[in-house]
Amino acid sequence: MKQIPENTLPKPPQHTAQLQQRIKQLETHLASENPQLLGVVTSFRKLDKIAYRLGLLNTDQSYATEVPWWPLISILGTFSAGKSSFINYYLDSELQLTGNQAVDDKFTVITYGRDGTSRTIPGRALDADPRFPFYGISDDIEEVEKGEGSKIDTYMQLKALPSDVLKGKILIDSPGFDADDQRTATLRITDRIVNLSDLVLVFFDARHPEPGAMKDTLRHLVTEAMERADSNKFIYILNQIDSTAREDNPEEVVAAWQRSLAQNGLTAGRFYRIYNPNIELQIEDETVKARFEQKRDADLADIQERMDQVEVERAYRIVGALEHTAKQISENWIPMVSRLRSKWRRFILWGDGTLLSAYAALAIWYTLRSEDSVATIMESLPAPEIIGGIVAATILITHILVRRTSTKMIFSWIHKKMERGEEQQIMLRAMRKNTSFWSPILRKSPSGWSRHTLNRVMNIIGDCDTHTQKLNDRYTMPSGIDKSAADRDPASPENLGAESEETTPQ
Repeated sequence: MKQIPENTLPKPPQHTAQLQQRIKQLETHLASENPQLLGVVTSFRKLDKIAYRLGLLNTDQSYATEVPWWPLISILGTFSAGKSSFINYYLDSELQLTGNQAVDDKFTVITYGRDGTSRTIPGRALDADPRFPFYGISDDIEEVEKGEGSKIDTYMQLKALPSDVLKGKILIDSPGFDADDQRTATLRITDRIVNLSDLVLVFFDARHPEPGAMKDTLRHLVTEAMERADSNKFIYILNQIDSTAREDNPEEVVAAWQRSLAQNGLTAGRFYRIYNPNIELQIEDETVKARFEQKRDADLADIQERMDQVEVERAYRIVGALEHTAKQISENWIPMVSRLRSKWRRFILWGDGTLLSAYAALAIWYTLRSEDSVATIMESLPAPEIIGGIVAATILITHILVRRTSTKMIFSWIHKKMERGEEQQIMLRAMRKNTSFWSPILRKSPSGWSRHTLNRVMNIIGDCDTHTQKLNDRYTMPSGIDKSAADRDPASPENLGAESEETTPQ
């Protein structure tokens, strides 16, 4: 049998002090910024306890820390598509290099800086700080490209800027995207950023109206994105559209892009057309110029509004992540663990039965081949107590050997049949618990799973509706009446109506 490297097995739990401190910091932040989400953290804690018992999580892990609690906006796009220029316009600062001199191929994480000075900080600051959503990303890079994990500074950097528009959110400027030439590690980072983001702005360059020549890039940025459950978070932007103003047929340029994107799956949603407002549009026809500017301003306003709304979207997305994880446990992971455990049980029972049957067959064969009678053979044997001990020891040793072999077989099967990634690691952790020496073989359900546990998971799923309602109470008001304000204001129509009812003679 193929030997499984030791470092591919799930690591045992580490100290949890850092994790608990991280969650406490999160609760402190939410208490002042978004108290409605404090209950969500409590629900995550409940789900963590269930996952610990099931072996789905190590005790130094938490589902709460796998969710970015700060709104995240990522900006992707092809080379020279004007991503950095757009960021500078949004921040009202020349933070990012633009133009031909912009040769930076790093992912730039942009966040609010408190000391009044813009700073550039190495990528290791992101990899080592659990408060950022890129904590431990060097491990992901190492998985896909050996030796690259230690070079995190060549892939990422952190920039801090004292800009009010950055308060409460994180921006990410990505290198120019080309699916054909992109390194595997870069694609892995891109995918992780997209998964974490609340809003993804995808830029294309109107100066290069050749969408048909970039099939792989469009497939990665459009086709695969449209197949996602959260495809509504993608915004597609044709930038530098001012270059088409000098064309005889600017509408055809836009139409070519629209057709190409539609062929790749973008059949719904907005397709924005913008250019840098700081650039003077060189058009003699004032009517045409006004039309370009009006379209640009309208689209920029829409984009900015979406960016300003990410805090609200993030709150609902966090509740959705909680519900999704709870359903994953009950509907996907537990059935999968059950199947793997059944496979492991069959390996053991088949192995035990085969070897014990072989022992019995060997004993019968020896008796039949022996020249001595059965009575003579029985008389030559030791005392029954000794024989019983030998038989028991043989059965126990056989069972231990079969159990170890079966455990190796199940881990080998997981490595061979399951694609490397989060799900594989979850199954490895769970089966480590389910194949421990003290795990009973005859038990069919996974270790730690019962009807009571299922009810606890369903209660957490039910809590998600309550969390959503609390968010609705904060952000919506179908009646148009602020009851809290009415309670404070005795002159409000509600209170005046109540007074008149009380003072009206019966």
